[in-house]
Amino acid sequence: MNYRVPQPVPQVILDDVRGAQKMLSGVSRVTPMEGSRHLSALTGSPVHFKCENLQRTGSFKLRGAYVRIAGLRPEQRAAGVVAASAGNHAQGVALASSLLGVRSTVFMPVGAPLPKVAATQEYGADVRMHGQVVDETLAAAQEYADRTGAVFIHPFDHRDIIAGQGTVGLEILEQCPEVRTILVGVGGGGLAAGVAVAVKALRPDVRVVGVQAAGAAAYPPSLKAGHPVSIDAPNTMADGIKVGRPGDVPFRIIGELLDDVRTVSEDALSSALLLCLERAKLVVEPAGCSTVAALLSEPELYGAGPVVAVLSGGNVDPLLLQRILRHGMAAAGRYLSLRLRVADRPGALAGLLAVLSVVDANVQDVSHVRTDPRLGLTEVEVELHLETKGPEHCAEVARTLHGAGYKVMG
Repeated sequence: MNYRVPQPVPQVILDDVRGAQKMLSGVSRVTPMEGSRHLSALTGSPVHFKCENLQRTGSFKLRGAYVRIAGLRPEQRAAGVVAASAGNHAQGVALASSLLGVRSTVFMPVGAPLPKVAATQEYGADVRMHGQVVDETLAAAQEYADRTGAVFIHPFDHRDIIAGQGTVGLEILEQCPEVRTILVGVGGGGLAAGVAVAVKALRPDVRVVGVQAAGAAAYPPSLKAGHPVSIDAPNTMADGIKVGRPGDVPFRIIGELLDDVRTVSEDALSSALLLCLERAKLVVEPAGCSTVAALLSEPELYGAGPVVAVLSGGNVDPLLLQRILRHGMAAAGRYLSLRLRVADRPGALAGLLAVLSVVDANVQDVSHVRTDPRLGLTEVEVELHLETKGPEHCAEVARTLHGAGYKVMG
C-alpha cells in the first residue's frame, strides 16, 4: 500500500512547535539532561544526553500523539482514533487518548513484545493483534479507519505529530544554550524534523545530525534521489527506527534543514546500549541509543563544541535486552570463546581451569569433544566460553594459555 499524504506537503514552522509546547504543558515531562564524562573524553567536547527514555510512556511519542489528538474536532473525537505500532507510538496514542477522553484502538503486529502490549492496554487502548510486520498492521489500521470513521493517527507523517516532537528541540536549547551539535535518531523522520524546525529557526548555527541503523537506512538513498524511496526488508534490532520509507512531511523538512544523516552498525548499537547501562545507569532501547552509537563510531566528527544526543526511548523487552547485552559485551571484547586440546586424563581440565584462574578469566561454559577424527588417541578438545575484562584481557588470556603449553585451535 502507499501511505503518502496528499500533496502539497504541509509545512511546519516554529509557531507550530511553540503552540505544541503550550498544549503539552502539564502533560509531557521536561525530561532531564545528563552529562557523559566517557563520551566527552572520547570526542573532546562536552556530551549531554537528552533523556526522552524517561518521558511518560518511556519515549518522546506522547508529545506528538497528544498534540495530534488534541487538535481533532469534536465530531472526530467522538469517532475515536486508531493507530498501528509495535510499541512506542502505540503507548503514546493510548495514553494521550485516555487523557483527552477519546476512545482508541491500536493494532499491533503478532509477536510484539508482551510488555509493550500490556502497557498499551493499561493506558486504555483496545489492542488488536494483526499481521507479522508493521506494514500489514498499518494496512489493518487504515482499513479499520475507513470502515468505522475513526481518525488514523500516523506515527510520523503529520504536521501536528512533527510539531509535538519538535518540543524536544525547544527544551534542548533551554537546557543547553551553548549546544553546537544535536544528534537525533531517524526512522520515519518525525522527531528529527520537529527538532530541526525548532532549532534551526532559533539557532541556525547549531548542527542537527540524524542517525539511522545501517540495516534500515532509507534516508540516504531518498535524499540522493530527491524524494522518498522505499528500501526492501529493513533489518535492525532497533525496531523504533525500523522504517522502510521516509514520511513525505518529515522528508521535506529533513532535506531542507538537517545538516547530515549518519548510519551505525548493529555492533555499535549494542555497544551503545551497554555503555548507557554501565556508565550512565540508563535503560535505553536500541533505537533510543542510536545517537550514542554515532558518537562511539565516529567521535572525531563531534569535537567542535557541546553535543546533545537525544535518547529517544527506553522501552526494551527484557528478553531482547538480554540478547543485546550479550552481543554488546562480545563486541566490546568482554567475552572470549576458544577451543584447545588437552590430554584425555583425570585432572587435565582442573589444570586448565587453574591456569585461567591465574589470569582472572571467569568461565561461563565448558564442553568436551572426544569424537572428532582429527583428535589424537589421548586427546580431547575443550571449548570454553569466558567472561573477560576487555580486548587487552583477552590477549593476556591467550598468551598465558600458549605459555602454559596449550594449543589454542580457535
